[in-house]
Amino acid sequence: MPAKTAEVKQETASAKALTPRQAVLRMQPYHPPTGGRRNKLRLDFNENTVGAPPHVIDFIKRYLTAADLSIYPEYEHALEDLARHFGISTTELTLTNGTDEAIQLLVNTYVDSGAEVIILKPSYAMYRFYAQLAGAAITEIDYRPGTLAFPLQELLERITPETRAIFISNPNNPTGTGTTLSGIEEILQKAASAAILVDEAYYEFSGVTALPLLSEYPNLFVSRTFSKTYGMAGMRCGCLFSQAENMAHVRKAQSPYSVNSVAAMAARIAVQDTKFVEDYVLEVLAARELLYVGLERLKIPYIRSQANFVLFEAGARAIEIRDQLRSRSVLVRDRSYEIPGAVRVTVGTRDQIQRFLDELEQIW
Repeated sequence: MPAKTAEVKQETASAKALTPRQAVLRMQPYHPPTGGRRNKLRLDFNENTVGAPPHVIDFIKRYLTAADLSIYPEYEHALEDLARHFGISTTELTLTNGTDEAIQLLVNTYVDSGAEVIILKPSYAMYRFYAQLAGAAITEIDYRPGTLAFPLQELLERITPETRAIFISNPNNPTGTGTTLSGIEEILQKAASAAILVDEAYYEFSGVTALPLLSEYPNLFVSRTFSKTYGMAGMRCGCLFSQAENMAHVRKAQSPYSVNSVAAMAARIAVQDTKFVEDYVLEVLAARELLYVGLERLKIPYIRSQANFVLFEAGARAIEIRDQLRSRSVLVRDRSYEIPGAVRVTVGTRDQIQRFLDELEQIW
């Protein structure tokens, strides 16, 4: 091809390049560091560290058929089993592709471009991601410096009649701190015209849930996930709960087959045997106490957590500590880009936490 012709084609292609929406241009890309994690001690993403429930794996192996995979998902039985487990009506929940889709659905249903949205900082990155993608006007409220306690009064003071949505992780990732049920009620009452999402990804470790408030507050939404305690992060399955009228609107904004058949099947089987979750939670709570003792012995400051992870203070060595642990096949998450010097470690079993402490002591 002559050089001049090639130059013309290049200029034409450049002239036709599409310009995305301003909301997209303003966003920073989200790059979760998820590569190269197999065969390492995964204490970086707050997953279940022992794997999915054996009864779920067994069921899938025994009963999943070629026909199941050849047809589009059907959710009727899954919704019935999940509604029974959570003690609500099938009209008050929808299956979602993890908590991420639950957040996206709330934004798509209730948040217009330019609408006021309140999120806490630091918190789960997808709250900002979907609000920013929608072109919302975002107000951020910091967790209290030092203690990283939930900023209830600060949040209440920032709510206005124009507030359209508020996102609350309870307990919060990455701080591990949370608020009480009475605190959630104060927010619901103050922001009566806003959609309030209480993300309960770590509910099993804290025991605090807003689900009993659903019938009383029409502005309340609650999300749960099967990615943490249930050990099914690879399935990408969760639930979004609210009053039936709200859920009817939300389902209109949802793709009809966003949750795959295997995930829906796994979720309904997972909740039928609670012993796996109960045993795992008890093990994690015991391991969390072991972690506190170990950090105190090493004189490392930390934040007491209501979840299955703990934030500790590594100072200027945060990234170095993360990298040295990785070289020893132990993965933790640097959070110093949000909280100076902070490193987050997932709490797994007592044996796993003891290994983490042994490796940390070698490099501390």
